[in-house]
Amino acid sequence: MKHDHKQQGPGFQPLLTPPEKMHASSDYCFAFKERKILLFCNNGVCKLPSVKELRELGTEIIREQYIGEFGDISCFTAEIDNSFRHDEDIRFEDLRKLYDILGEPVASLAGRAIQLLEWDIKTGFCGRCGSKTFRSQQEKAKECPECGSLFFPKISPAIIVLIEKEDMALLARSPGFPTGLYGLIAGFVEPGESVEEAVVREVLEEVGVSIKDIEYFGSQPWPYPDSLMIGFTARYAGGEIRMDTVEIEDARWFKCDEIPTVPGNNSISGRLIAYFIEKHIQ
Repeated sequence: MKHDHKQQGPGFQPLLTPPEKMHASSDYCFAFKERKILLFCNNGVCKLPSVKELRELGTEIIREQYIGEFGDISCFTAEIDNSFRHDEDIRFEDLRKLYDILGEPVASLAGRAIQLLEWDIKTGFCGRCGSKTFRSQQEKAKECPECGSLFFPKISPAIIVLIEKEDMALLARSPGFPTGLYGLIAGFVEPGESVEEAVVREVLEEVGVSIKDIEYFGSQPWPYPDSLMIGFTARYAGGEIRMDTVEIEDARWFKCDEIPTVPGNNSISGRLIAYFIEKHIQ
């Protein structure tokens, strides 16, 4: 079994309420407007605001939620009113760019923050009886006071797979990819399906080949919007490439010295492809 040895940052402890602290400590506020995160920037250096700094901006905070402790730093997520206007020292950035701006540990935590915020937004009312929900004090859940239904944060499991054929890897691109970018076959797990069954089905549906020797590689939270990407390697077992032209624009076999533009190592797709290159490079 292969393992994805992604470097881990300082530990994050999810909590329902902030702990009592013997001394003053800093905090992070992951503040979002339309899925873009607010950053304070000065001379090219950017940082997250504190809760106090966010309030001092005078913007309306629609909702706010404590999410846990990052080392000794208390972490909050907040939704900002869309009408908020800001000056040149404040900018809203795409989540995918945070890895290069703030580093992987904080960027990953921002992904957690947006998922919890959107869960809070989408579960304001009970999906069964329509009553207004409230946050449970016992667990990370929203509760209906009328019928007792519980609503937990949604996580959508998805698979992604590196398929090897001798010294070649199967790479593909979807119509929505940036020009020239290739990636791996991926897709969501369906109800009643194991992740391994999902790997076989997605590969057959999208590129028409059969595979064998499926092995777990690693996983990665993927907040676009609420996925958990589960990575695998597999070997080609037979068949010719037949693309699902709705999902796939191009798919072909590449040797390690022919790899086109692919995702970076901040994504599990990039790490799987890097694993293939390292395995076969001379």
